[in-house]
Amino acid sequence: MMHPAYAAYNALGTGAFCLLFPAYALLSGLRGRYRKEFRQRMGIYPRRLFEGGRAGPRIWLHAASVGEVGVGAAVIGELVRIRPDCHITLSTTTENGLAIAKKKLADTAACVYAPVDFIASVRNALRRVRPDVLALIETEIWPNWLIQAHRKGIRTAIVNGRISVRSIRGYLKARPIIKETLRHVDTFSMIHPSDGDRIHRIGAPRNKIAINGNAKYDLLIKRADPRRLSELKRIYNLSKTTPVLVAGSTRNGEEERILDAFRDISITHKEAVLIIAPRHPERTRAILNMTAERGFACQLRTDLERVDRNARVVILNTMGELTSVYGLASAAFCGGSLVPLGGQNVLEAAVWGVPVLYGPSMEDFQDAKDLLDRFGGGIQVGDETELAERVNRLLADPDRSTETGRRARAAVESHAGAAVKHAAVICDLLDRSDRLG
Repeated sequence: MMHPAYAAYNALGTGAFCLLFPAYALLSGLRGRYRKEFRQRMGIYPRRLFEGGRAGPRIWLHAASVGEVGVGAAVIGELVRIRPDCHITLSTTTENGLAIAKKKLADTAACVYAPVDFIASVRNALRRVRPDVLALIETEIWPNWLIQAHRKGIRTAIVNGRISVRSIRGYLKARPIIKETLRHVDTFSMIHPSDGDRIHRIGAPRNKIAINGNAKYDLLIKRADPRRLSELKRIYNLSKTTPVLVAGSTRNGEEERILDAFRDISITHKEAVLIIAPRHPERTRAILNMTAERGFACQLRTDLERVDRNARVVILNTMGELTSVYGLASAAFCGGSLVPLGGQNVLEAAVWGVPVLYGPSMEDFQDAKDLLDRFGGGIQVGDETELAERVNRLLADPDRSTETGRRARAAVESHAGAAVKHAAVICDLLDRSDRLG
């Protein structure tokens, strides 16, 4: 008999599906770029992706978007090393996520769109992929997907699991269906003890929870390649001594404050350069206006392919470069934190061995902040005035700045090795599946 909460979830889902399906189907039929996506959202994948190839066990990893794809790549690298006979599928929810997945993993995994969480589409997808293990990365909790997989005898897991302080509120409001879903998960391989506590609060059995760290750390260490920096310094026209403040993943309401802080910094450090990387590049025009209002010359990153950088402010209006640009920083500020939006991953900057600053709102990345705090590699600021003061101090004291950056890098390195632990959890599920099969 179907659990009442699960029955209600499917009743609501079926109603929404029937309401939206005709418009989506029409759009998909009329516009070619949507046709392939539509079929995959319905769980209808090309058979060539899953026929032939490796004859070994089948593992399906789901990564919502670009960030989770990076985690998936790190885990997949370890899976291939441990079980070279496995056949891997990686699904994503977003178009950008799928593009990055294909770029990184085309030779290693079948990369597809995830099915919508509707019984028919999920069953179609499971029939075609035929996984032995289904592992969802970070905060992906899909009732039909997990419950239907479990009912087919497929082992299920949440890996690199993360439940933030903010997201748990939503899960607690829907606790009946979430608890019923988590009952069908075999293993929860979480990042931090606090993540384990939170997923237990929303229904995961304590005896199924393990703490295995954050696989993003492994990925970050691999990405921080100093050989890339000489080319970036050429592109940004920076000397070895140019002070650089990189403000990454900034959000609406922050750029004005960062520019005000930079105005104070530039009084003392007249050669300083500010690189702003907005979380949403479509806000570039608004930031250009803010910069002009404060009297700063500004260039776009895309301009630097044609002309030299001579402006004090550069807006990073491209995707995928921020992680490397942090390596140019004398000091880095991680956005989403001067406004109440939960922050960003401070370790993306820390891995380069630079001092990392952030505002008071770090709820979504509390574990990363706490790690930096323990090592002395992070600096929390309350507002733009304090941001300017702390950056000025760092620039005036190179020895202190170097030591803070060294501690930041050490914090990341202390948690390396998580990817292999999460991969081992999946391999253990494979072994358990083999024994039962």
